[in-house]
Amino acid sequence: MDKAKGRAKEAAGKVTGDRRKEAEGKTDQAKGKAKGAMEDARDRAKGMKDSMGDDS
Repeated sequence: MDKAKGRAKEAAGKVTGDRRKEAEGKTDQAKGKAKGAMEDARDRAKGMKDSMGDDS
């Protein structure tokens, strides 16, 4: 969601010449990428934990 919102803000900033809005858009995109990376890492860690489960 943040990535899409960021792309829209960045595009609007470029069209209107609003550098601040453009920068906000880039920041929102970066936040979206970071959230995605954290979710991926969390999913991989959970998968590793599940695969190393107790075999008793």
